[in-house]
Amino acid sequence: MANLNKVFLIGNLTKDPELRYTPGGTAVVNLRMATNRRFKDKTGEMKQEVCFITVVAWDKQAEVCNQYLRKGSPLFVEGRLQTRSWDGNDGKKRSVVEVRAERIQFLGQAGQKGETAAEEHVSTAEEKQAAPALGADTDDVSWGQDAAEDVS
Repeated sequence: MANLNKVFLIGNLTKDPELRYTPGGTAVVNLRMATNRRFKDKTGEMKQEVCFITVVAWDKQAEVCNQYLRKGSPLFVEGRLQTRSWDGNDGKKRSVVEVRAERIQFLGQAGQKGETAAEEHVSTAEEKQAAPALGADTDDVSWGQDAAEDVS
């Protein structure tokens, strides 16, 4: 039987990234993201739904996200769903479904239209060549360019 666990999201951060380190020194960041859906209801009235999602990124990807992203930053996330469970302080079993980021593209900066983060932070041709794509299994960052390769 075939299985597929793949998520593609475009949205904005609802708060600044939350970077922390595991006891082993591995960086992990939580990105709270909102995606919007606009549609017409049965009466023809335009409605909007907002979905809030937690995206988790690890290692160098986490550090780069923490460095460049802020509340309101637009981004594209490619990843997979993962479930995490733990026992709460009240003794009850808790669980959450999150997106484990495999690739993140910065689409721009909060409040700016048409200008990507690459244009802000990468100015010379040499620096542009040095700005790689950000994948979960690589130490890279994508700046809205088609430089990202599929890491499977």
